Amino acid sequence: MSFKPLSEKTLELVAERFRLLGDPLRLRLLQSLERGERSVADLVAATGATQANVSKHLQLMLRGGVVQRRREGLFVYYSIRDARVFELCALVCGSLTDHLARELSSFAETPPLPARSRSRRKRKEG
Repeated sequence: MSFKPLSEKTLELVAERFRLLGDPLRLRLLQSLERGERSVADLVAATGATQANVSKHLQLMLRGGVVQRRREGLFVYYSIRDARVFELCALVCGSLTDHLARELSSFAETPPLPARSRSRRKRKEG
């Protein structure tokens, strides 16, 4: 696969999107929103985070174009604006699964180190 070289501005925008998705709480919020529109109170309950923290992260994702919001009376509801974020997460999860499987298989191929017996250690210490 060949890529057309990206401009510095485009590279900054791509890096910003990855930074936006690089926080565990934001990923938990996205998982909660994958099931549909949710209120801030629902998202607080689903993540176990404080209302202030949830609101801060939702605001960042709103500015980044990942989520959208609507007001209804006193309540604010959030939903996913760009569902491609889930495709990106699936790619990363698949890549991570493959990487961990390779790492695990390399451990299985490595011969175990010989165990030192306690009696030998005691003889050396004594």
